[in-house]
Amino acid sequence: MPEHQATENAAKERFWDQFIAKARQTGVKENALRWQVRRAEAYLAAFPDKRLKQHTREDVNGYLEQAGRLDRIEGWQFVQIVDAIQNLLITAKSPVAEEVDWDFWRASARTLETNHPTVAREAPPIPTGGEPDPPLSGTPLKQKRNPPSTLNQVRDQHRPLLERLVAEIRCRHYSIRTEQAYEAWVCRFILFCDNRDPSEVGAERIRGFLEDLAVRGQVSASTQSQALNALVFLYKQVLGQSLDALGDFVRAKRPKRLPVVLERSEVGRLLAGIEGTQHLMAALLYGTGMRLMECVRLRVQDIDFQYHQIVVRDGKGQKDRVVPLPVRLEEPLQEHLRQVQSLHEQDLAEGYGEVFLPDALARKWPNAPKEWIWQYVFPSGRLSVDPRSGKTRRHHVHENGLQKALKAAAQRTGMVKKVNCHCLRHSFATHLLESGYDIRTVQELLGHADVSTTMIYTHVLNRGGQGVRSPLDALL
Repeated sequence: MPEHQATENAAKERFWDQFIAKARQTGVKENALRWQVRRAEAYLAAFPDKRLKQHTREDVNGYLEQAGRLDRIEGWQFVQIVDAIQNLLITAKSPVAEEVDWDFWRASARTLETNHPTVAREAPPIPTGGEPDPPLSGTPLKQKRNPPSTLNQVRDQHRPLLERLVAEIRCRHYSIRTEQAYEAWVCRFILFCDNRDPSEVGAERIRGFLEDLAVRGQVSASTQSQALNALVFLYKQVLGQSLDALGDFVRAKRPKRLPVVLERSEVGRLLAGIEGTQHLMAALLYGTGMRLMECVRLRVQDIDFQYHQIVVRDGKGQKDRVVPLPVRLEEPLQEHLRQVQSLHEQDLAEGYGEVFLPDALARKWPNAPKEWIWQYVFPSGRLSVDPRSGKTRRHHVHENGLQKALKAAAQRTGMVKKVNCHCLRHSFATHLLESGYDIRTVQELLGHADVSTTMIYTHVLNRGGQGVRSPLDALL
C-alpha cells in the first residue's frame, strides 16, 4: 500500500474514532453507534466531491428536507439522522455546524399524536385502543388507584353513556382537551361508584367523590373544579338530572398565584439565546401575546402585512381576535414565508403538499388543503402520516420544540424565574400596561372574556419596587 494512502486511511480512522467518542459523550448507546456511523456515511455519499468544511446551511437543510419526505422513516430514526449529521460536522470543525437550526429539525421529528388538539377532532367518540388518560395534577396515589387498564374496562362497559357524553360536548364545540378531561373524570367517577351507572347514584356519592379528591387525592382546587364541571355536565346535559341537592363539600384550597413576568432586559436576553425558527416563534409570542398553540397553528392567510396585524383564529373559547404584528418581525417573517413557500412547492412537485383542515373544510373545498394560503406558517421539517386519516401531510411543527428551546435558553442565561412560553404572554400584557395602554385594550388583545382576568397583570404597577418604598431604604 502506498505511503500516502496508508496515511490517509489512518487519518480517516482517527476521524471516525473522534466521531464515535463525541457520540458517546452525547449519550448515544453502544448498540446505536453503528447506525450513527451509517447515517453520517449516507450524508457524505450525497456530497462526494465536497469537503465537510465547505458545506453550507442549504446543503444540510436540503438533505434533511429530502430525508423528511421519506414516510418510511420513523421519528426516532429522523432524530438519529439529525444527530449524526450534527456530530459529523462538529467533528470536522465545519463552520456550518453553528449555522443550522438543529433544534428545529429535532422538533420536526416528533409527529402529532392521535390525541393532539390539532387532529383529535377526527377521532371516534370513544377510543377503542385504550389511549392513555390525561394526567391528574394530584398525587401518584390517585394515579395508582385508577390505572389506565381499569379505566379502559369502565369505557368498555359504559360505552353508550360515554358516547352520549362526547356527542353532547361536540354539539357545543368544546375544546378537545375539555372533551378528553370530562370523559376521563366521568370514568373515574364511575369507578369510584363501584362501576355503577351514574343515573343510579345520588348527590351524596358525588359529594363523596369530590371530597375524596381533595382529602385523599390532594388535588389542586382547579382539578377538583374540573371534576365537578364534568359531573355537572354529565347529569344536566346527558342524564337530564339536576344537582341542586349537591350541597356543600370539602373544597381544595385555591391559591392566588401571580403570573411570572420577565423584565424587558430579561426578555431580550432570553430571545438572544434562541436561534432560527424558534427565535421567530418566541419573538411572536412576546410581541403579540399569543398563546403557544395559537402561534404554532398560524396559517399563511392569518398574517396581514398591509395592516400590520395577525388574525388569531379559533382561540380559547372559539373566539377570533386581532393582535399587532411587530414591525421588526415583518422582514424576518416574510423571508421565513418565502422559504416555507419554496418547501411547499417542492412538496407539490413530489405529489404531497396537503395540510390538515378543521371542521370538514376539506370536504367542502377539496382543493383547499394544497392551497398556499392554508399552509402552516411554521411547518414541520418533515412529512408525517396523519394519525387519524392515514394521509401523508406536512403538519405544523410540534410545540414541544419551542418549549424545550425556551427552557434551555433560560438556563443558559442564568435566569432564576420559572420561564415558559406562557410567561412571554404575561410579559406582553404587563409591559403594555406599564407603557400606559388601557386595560380594556389589553383585555381585547389577550382575548380575555372578563376584565378581572386581565387585572392580575396590574400587580407590578402597584406592588414591589415601583409602588412601595421599603422603610429600610429610609434609614440613615
